[in-house]
Amino acid sequence: MRIREATAADWPAIWPFLRTIVAEGETYTYPRDMDEPTARRIWMLEPPGRTVVAVDEGADGGESGVVLGTAKMNPNHMGGASHIAGASFMVDPARGRKGVGRALGEHVLEWAVEEGYRAMQFNAVVETNTRAVALWKSLGFEIVATLEEGFLHPRHGYVGLHIMYQRF
Repeated sequence: MRIREATAADWPAIWPFLRTIVAEGETYTYPRDMDEPTARRIWMLEPPGRTVVAVDEGADGGESGVVLGTAKMNPNHMGGASHIAGASFMVDPARGRKGVGRALGEHVLEWAVEEGYRAMQFNAVVETNTRAVALWKSLGFEIVATLEEGFLHPRHGYVGLHIMYQRF
């Protein structure tokens, strides 16, 4: 697996799993019926933001072109709070449980430190997304607050929405 800058040519591979994840409505606060132009505008960031893809490398070590997942990273706030980074992640459900999320998380944390951010904040981690919560905790994040009933889950009803944070 290799992580690299996302290009416009990657969008056709990102959109199908992004659309599926958003439509399921279990992990993101995006509108479940979000259209493709809106999704592209939200996900494919311009500087100072950055969007990357994790791609499968072929058996010969060359890039096979299979996008496994993606992450976007950016200043979480503006002005006097622009020293706090934010990030979002999506892994193709057909390619999950292979370390893609962890690799993207590690990459994003390295980027934030290299860019001089002092911390990273995740604004909205749905508490029922236990795999993500466990991953972020294992990478050094802590839950600093939970907005009780902050997220309407399609199966579980109102559940908490965690704010997770890591200082560098």
